[in-house]
Amino acid sequence: MADKIELNEQELRERLTPEEYAVLREANTERAWSGELLDEERAGLYTCKACGAELFQAGTKFDSGCGWPSFYESVNPDAVRLLPDDSLGIERTEVRCANCDSHLGHVFPDGVGTPTGDRYCMNSLALNFAPTAD
Repeated sequence: MADKIELNEQELRERLTPEEYAVLREANTERAWSGELLDEERAGLYTCKACGAELFQAGTKFDSGCGWPSFYESVNPDAVRLLPDDSLGIERTEVRCANCDSHLGHVFPDGVGTPTGDRYCMNSLALNFAPTAD
């Protein structure tokens, strides 16, 4: 993976909606069941909305029933950074884009029935989706 990039915060504020900026740069969480990518089922690639880095293949997406798009692994181990997060008084693992350090969501070890056992619980507002031909 290339070196981490620095994003111009003012340009991001102008390019992103206030809700997208709050998720990506201030680690907010979108409301459950509200994300436009939750029910996306086409083949394709999910990328970081802030920098365009490739994050998840559609083939790793699964319905976890949690209200956010869920994946069982990233496109490669270097695509995301995993950080301890105890901000709510519980132990969680935050997922950030390894390319631009934007907040994407959290990963949990409860992906029952998946090849990895992981559930990357991502905010739709943090992702772009590009469909590919089947």
